[in-house]
Amino acid sequence: MSAKQPAMSPSDAPIEPVLDRATGPRRAEADELLALFGELSGERPVVWAGRILGFGEYEYRYDSGHGGRAPLLAFAPGPKQHTIYLVDGFAERWPDLVDRLGPHRASKACLYLTRLSAVDRDVLRLLLERSLAETLDTAA
Repeated sequence: MSAKQPAMSPSDAPIEPVLDRATGPRRAEADELLALFGELSGERPVVWAGRILGFGEYEYRYDSGHGGRAPLLAFAPGPKQHTIYLVDGFAERWPDLVDRLGPHRASKACLYLTRLSAVDRDVLRLLLERSLAETLDTAA
C-alpha cells in the first residue's frame, strides 16, 4: 500500500489547465502574474494541489513537529479572482503597502484580487518581494 501524498504537494501536471481556470480578461492577468512570479523567484512554475502555481520550494517545520513542503511564491488563478499566497500576517506586517495596493480582500496568508488591473503593480511587487525574502529567511 503506497503512502498518500499530502494535499499540498508539487506535481508534474501541465500549468495551462490551471491558467485556464481564469477566463476573460483574468486569463491575461494570470499570464502577467506568471511572468512576475517567475521573474521574482527565478523559478519555473509547478502545479501544487491541482490548482496552485508554485515557484520554488522550501521545507517548514512547526514547533509542534508538523512539517511539510510549500512553494516559495504561489498564486491560484480563478474565474472570479486571483488568490496570491503570502507569508502569514502580511497585512499586519506591512499595512502601509496593503493600504496602497488598491481593491483587494485579505486573510491571514492570502491576498484576493478581483482585477489585477485595479491594483498598483509596484505595490504588489513589493509585497511579493517582502514575502519571498521573509520565507527565504525562515527557511534558511
